[in-house]
Amino acid sequence: MTSRLLSPLIMGFWRMLDWQRSEQENLSFLQQCIDLGITDTDHADIYGHYQCEVAFGKVLKLQPAIREQIKIITKCGIVLQQGEKAVPGQVNHYNSSREHIVASAQQSLRNFGTDRLDCLLIHRPDYLMAADEVAEAFTQLKQQGDVLHFGVSNFTTSQFALLQSRLDFPLITNQVELSPYNMQALDNDTLDQCQQLRQNPMLWSPLAGGRLFAEDDAKALRLQACLATIGEEVGATSLDQVVYAWLLTHPSNPAVVLGTGNIDRVRSAVDAQKLSLTREQWYRIWEASTGHAVP
Repeated sequence: MTSRLLSPLIMGFWRMLDWQRSEQENLSFLQQCIDLGITDTDHADIYGHYQCEVAFGKVLKLQPAIREQIKIITKCGIVLQQGEKAVPGQVNHYNSSREHIVASAQQSLRNFGTDRLDCLLIHRPDYLMAADEVAEAFTQLKQQGDVLHFGVSNFTTSQFALLQSRLDFPLITNQVELSPYNMQALDNDTLDQCQQLRQNPMLWSPLAGGRLFAEDDAKALRLQACLATIGEEVGATSLDQVVYAWLLTHPSNPAVVLGTGNIDRVRSAVDAQKLSLTREQWYRIWEASTGHAVP
């Protein structure tokens, strides 16, 4: 089994502003997550139109000691043309230059009001990525103590291998989309590479952005029925729990990124770790998604 550096569940804060809560309410939510054993937090510089990191930093400022109880994982590399960041005549683009990565990391440090980031990810593959340049940025940030660990997000296995070949230390994760509704990561070698390198993949959109339960297409309906049946068999209290159990069953020891601001749903996700699916149950969900049996 792959060793674990990231916790099985990670609290995602990309919707933090949508929760429309006070800083004190968000502090209470964060503390409840910690009490439930969820201490890893997922962010990105662009979330909330570049404001989510700032908002999270204000929460940490209310109780500085809580910083030592959590890990801050954030991402950079996407440049959005909006608000104060907009440049007339320019379009959204990727930037994995050494200067941009270093400047983004230092801005994130200021946003969070912290002296280090636990992990920094390149948010999306950049068609113009110069691996040596990214490696220089990562090495500089590591040597300065600004960032402890590094990883990538949405990278192919070859893109991951290219960047890793330029580094003297291991990348610790590849954050990719995976849910019973979108299973591409099972077949594109990503999770195989994670097992090979003994790293924990981070899984975003585990509920397919809500499409898994909101859509009424044939695949969603098959999955809903299958998840409900298996939920009864294993004693789950919600379809969400069955999904989380299905994801956590994978031998790469994934870290599932939660997106809810509802603490009851967070508790439900934590309880899902107690569920155990048989191989046959796991493949029943796979079959419901694909619409056919295994070859």
